[in-house]
Amino acid sequence: MITDVRVPLEHQQSYSTAYEQMLEKVRYEGAYPTRERADEAVRLVLSGLGRQLTGDERVDLAACLPLEAARVLTAQIPDPQPVGGWAFVKDLAARSGASLATARWDTGSVFAAVTAHAGTDLITRILHQFPAGWALLFGQAELNPAV
Repeated sequence: MITDVRVPLEHQQSYSTAYEQMLEKVRYEGAYPTRERADEAVRLVLSGLGRQLTGDERVDLAACLPLEAARVLTAQIPDPQPVGGWAFVKDLAARSGASLATARWDTGSVFAAVTAHAGTDLITRILHQFPAGWALLFGQAELNPAV
C-alpha cells in the first residue's frame, strides 16, 4: 500500500474490501509480485482511462468501481479528443517510464478487473465511444463500425 509518510501509521486509512479485492484480481491477472505493484498499475491505467472517458459511460463506470478506483478515474480531466488504443499504451509508458510491453501488460491486467466490475454491456458502450484499438486492450475482438 502506498502510504503518506506525513501521517502516522495508525491514522492512515486502509483500502475498502472492494478495492482490496480489485487489487487481488489485478495482482492475479498481471502476476504481480506484490499488492503495491498491482496498486501502481491500477492507478496508472485508471488515470489514463479517466483522461479518455467522458459522458454517461464515465459516470456509470465510476459507479461500478470501488470508491478508491472511482476517485482515481474521476480525478482526471478528459482530453477533448480520445486517442486510439496503441496511443493510449504509449502515453502510459511515457508517463510511467515503463516499456511499451509493461504498459500494455498493466493495461490488460487492470482492464480485466474493470470489466469484472462493470460488466460487458457497459464495456461495450465504452468501446463504442473510443477509436480503434481499444477492444483489444479489454481482451475483446474489435467492434465492427455501424454500416
